[in-house]
Amino acid sequence: MKTADLAWFKSSYSGPEGGNCIEVAAHPTAVHIRDSKDPHGPQLAVAPASWVSFVAYATD
Repeated sequence: MKTADLAWFKSSYSGPEGGNCIEVAAHPTAVHIRDSKDPHGPQLAVAPASWVSFVAYATD
């Protein structure tokens, strides 16, 4: 799958003024992460279970 075909979204906590935001696109085999200010720049893909662990850790 091309990352251009993914449905990217920003957190509802992100404001319209920009700043340090990431965008995430979920796929059954990976969760893709990118800098919202540079959508054509580097991207990171992690296993869905790793993303779930990260979000759980970050919200604690």
